[in-house]
Amino acid sequence: MSVPDFVSEALSHSIELAIENVALGGGPFGAVITSPAGVVATGVNRVTRDLDPTAHAEVCAIRSACREIGSFDLTGFVLVSSCEPCPLCLAASMWARVGSIFYAADRTHAAAAGFDDAAFYELMDTPRSSWPSSPTQVNHSLFDAPFDSWRALDSRIEY
Repeated sequence: MSVPDFVSEALSHSIELAIENVALGGGPFGAVITSPAGVVATGVNRVTRDLDPTAHAEVCAIRSACREIGSFDLTGFVLVSSCEPCPLCLAASMWARVGSIFYAADRTHAAAAGFDDAAFYELMDTPRSSWPSSPTQVNHSLFDAPFDSWRALDSRIEY
């Protein structure tokens, strides 16, 4: 597949970030948020360094890009990653409204290196009741109160 030059450059950069991160004690993942105008932010996997299971390279790049542009909306930007984003990172990308996603290695390469992204993809295809941490809704009289507060707030920022 042919990709724009700025994407190819960002892909090389994401791979370099991943390799550098391994040398620094982090995971082998790097990510870049970019556009034709240039790189906005980068991120590396900081799960073990920060003791944060959500500190994936893509999530770190998204957080940094949002701070950089002063918005939670990354419409028009591109996420470029050294590896196929896991379900967590894909969901974060969707919430951020990232325009497109490009990656180098895929989930099978990650699995061969000991990362269980493939297991999460498979789990998402099974009924929630079979999940190890199955989400369960509990009836509560105030279940809608936070949403009522939100709807009543004139100064809310929709997202």
